[in-house]
Amino acid sequence: MRYGRGWAPELPGVVTVLRVLRLLLHACFLFLLGVGTVRYALTGPAAAHPQWTHWAVGCGAVLLGAVYCAGALAARHDVHRTRSLVWLAVVTLLWALLSWAAPDFVWLAFPLYFLHLHLLRGLHSVVAVVVITAAAVLGQVLHGGALTAGMVLGPVLGAVFAVAIAAGYTALDREGERSRELIDTITRTRDELAAAQRRTGVLDERERLAREIHDTLAQGLSSIVLLLRTAENALPQDPGLAATRVAEARESASANLAEARRFVRDLAPPSLTGANLPDALRRLCERVGRTGDLDCRFRTDGTPTELPSGYEVALLRAAQASLANVTAHARATTAVVTLGYLGEEVTLDVYDDGEGFVPERLRPREDGTGYGIAALRERVAALGGDLQVESAPGEGTAVAVRLPLTPEESR
Repeated sequence: MRYGRGWAPELPGVVTVLRVLRLLLHACFLFLLGVGTVRYALTGPAAAHPQWTHWAVGCGAVLLGAVYCAGALAARHDVHRTRSLVWLAVVTLLWALLSWAAPDFVWLAFPLYFLHLHLLRGLHSVVAVVVITAAAVLGQVLHGGALTAGMVLGPVLGAVFAVAIAAGYTALDREGERSRELIDTITRTRDELAAAQRRTGVLDERERLAREIHDTLAQGLSSIVLLLRTAENALPQDPGLAATRVAEARESASANLAEARRFVRDLAPPSLTGANLPDALRRLCERVGRTGDLDCRFRTDGTPTELPSGYEVALLRAAQASLANVTAHARATTAVVTLGYLGEEVTLDVYDDGEGFVPERLRPREDGTGYGIAALRERVAALGGDLQVESAPGEGTAVAVRLPLTPEESR
């Protein structure tokens, strides 16, 4: 029963059990009140009592039933606790008056136990039960004239039984409350975890797109700018070379357009479509050699095996990014790309004989450049691999990528 208490929503099964218990309590009270009223009406008042007491007791019984039903109905709408306590006091007072007038109403003490144990708290509820028990025993003594064991055992056992049931009910209620709190906590944690996973997914996707754009579109656009600049410089003296560079720039623009469309479709890189990784790397070296006035060579070590698509994409991007840096910054004459199948790992080494640099000083710059090595290292690390850069001023540069292979991945 609620009676002004701010209960949290219960599970449907708990609500049903509580509703049945409330109905049983109300039915028990009204049944005992009806039985007492009928018995009193049939037996009539004692000879020592005047006739008007017969009507007074009947009216009191009807009044008690009406007050009880009004309070029970109001309790369904969460009546304020103070009003509930006033209602309980009125019901108890009317019961005491009826028990003093007729012994048939003494047994209403049993449902009153549960009402007091529910609406009162702690020691107050126990004291109320003791007082009601004493009043029940005293009422029987007043009407029976002598104290018997049955007069004492009946109310006392009823009180003990009610206290035990109330204690069990309270324990179950507390356990249900803890279960509800646990469910709420799990629900909140699940929602927070889902939100965190969504945020992580968004950040991961942003990083992936940043790497893809840098390794493909940004490098391709940089190559186009370099080719057009070469064509512009060669135009007055060598129109044929300028036309060749413009054609190569157009080819690079077409390839970048295909890459941009791949972002929308989320398919494999166009350079890997219909070809294996060694063929894609060989074509890449040929294209870089044509567009960058560079002797770019490709070779393989070991027996080629089929690799996961993620490995092939990462190695191709590593080669593209490394050769783009060679073309744009190294001023090299020769570059060698080596793809190695070494049983337990696959490797990619890109070497050039250019000017070199100090790897420790490499940092992303405000214009968006300098991000390639860091993005490439993140891509390789995500696959459990390792990327090393060895370089020094005047001694060229070597980029080494290592990816571990398991038997499943090497099939």
